[in-house]
Amino acid sequence: MILLNPKHHTRHYADARSREIITKTIAFFESKGKANLRRDDLARTWYADFLDFVKHERVFATFLTPAAYGSAGARWDTWRNCELNEVLGFYGLPYWYTWQVSILGLGPIWMSGNEGVKQRTARLLEEGAIFGFGLSEKEHGADIYSSDMALVPTGPGTYVARGDKYYIGNGNEAALLSVFGKVAGTGEYVFFAVDPKRPEYELVKNVVASQSYVAEFALHDYPIGEADILLRGQRPGTRRSTR
Repeated sequence: MILLNPKHHTRHYADARSREIITKTIAFFESKGKANLRRDDLARTWYADFLDFVKHERVFATFLTPAAYGSAGARWDTWRNCELNEVLGFYGLPYWYTWQVSILGLGPIWMSGNEGVKQRTARLLEEGAIFGFGLSEKEHGADIYSSDMALVPTGPGTYVARGDKYYIGNGNEAALLSVFGKVAGTGEYVFFAVDPKRPEYELVKNVVASQSYVAEFALHDYPIGEADILLRGQRPGTRRSTR
């Protein structure tokens, strides 16, 4: 095992841009210093300074945008993502958490066939955005079979989302949330994109005493169209397990 030593970081990286981001991230935290990191942790201070750094250095844009949608140096590379995992976790789990939750929220987007949302997501990443993943519910946890979040049809290709989610990271500042639910009347599973800035999105509270914001939120007849749907039902050509 090679342990992280930020004072003597000599790991090999396949390209200069990857090394630049990792070394600049280490420098950000070293400049802030242990005392300030500890102070912010105890005061439960939202890490706006870290997110400003992420935006300025295009950290998430470079590491979390697939090459087909990003600018030079951008790619989804699990090896280097694990490198950043280690650096962020070393300096504080809240910093790691906002990164990891963004990864979760981006998963349904990049795996979807929704090109419009993919292009929008790439632009948001370039702007320094963070993301979130709306799966768990207070009453059911992450039990997808019991999920109460519903898309209620209102017309051809239109719906309203009704329901609430609990323990959702970045729910306060995410540019987009990938929300899991079911289509009312069919029980068909669906992921759809939600903008927390819309008035139909209610940010209820932070459910943890931490620097991180782990949200309870509710959707009150939030309008959803086909352009917002990421994944629905079973993909053609896949088989349901019989085990």
